[in-house]
Amino acid sequence: MPSYSEIMKLLGFKSKNSVFKLVKKLEKDGFISKDKKGRLIPKNMSGQFKVLGSVEAGFPSAAEEELSDTITLDEYLIGNKEATFILKVSGDSMKDAGIVQGDMVIVERNNTPKNGDIVIAEVDGEWTIKYFRKIGGKIFLEAANEKYKPIYPKEELKITAVVKAVVRKY
Repeated sequence: MPSYSEIMKLLGFKSKNSVFKLVKKLEKDGFISKDKKGRLIPKNMSGQFKVLGSVEAGFPSAAEEELSDTITLDEYLIGNKEATFILKVSGDSMKDAGIVQGDMVIVERNNTPKNGDIVIAEVDGEWTIKYFRKIGGKIFLEAANEKYKPIYPKEELKITAVVKAVVRKY
C-alpha cells in the first residue's frame, strides 16, 4: 500500500491532512486497516465465493454441481497479510514455471527461502524473480527458461520475498 505522501501525490491532494481524512474514511468503511507499525493494509473486498466441487483436467468425467464450501480469495492466496504484496512480472525468464509477462505474483516477505522456492531477489544491485538454488554451500538463482544462464552473485544476494501465487487475467 502507498504511504500518505504517495497517496497525496497520486490523488493530487495539497496536504497530508486530506490523506489522513481519506484514510480514516476508508478504515471506517472497512476497506483498509493498519498494522502494528501504522502501515496501511487492504482488507478483503471480494467477499466469499462458492466452491462448487472440482473439474477434471485429464479426461472428461461426469460432474455434478454441489456446494462444498465458501472461501475468500484472501483466505486462499494470502498467508501473512502484513508481509504480503503484489508485483507485476515483466520478461520471460520464468515462462517454464508458468509465470509470464503481465502476470501478477503474490509474494510474502521472507529472508529464509527453501531450495527450489521462486523468490524475489536483489542480486548485485539488480532485482529479479528466479528459483532459489542451494547446492552444497553454493547459492545461485536459476531461470525457468533455458535461454537464461544461472545467476551467481558476485558481491551480494538479498532474498526479499517468496512467491506464493500467480494471478493471470484472461
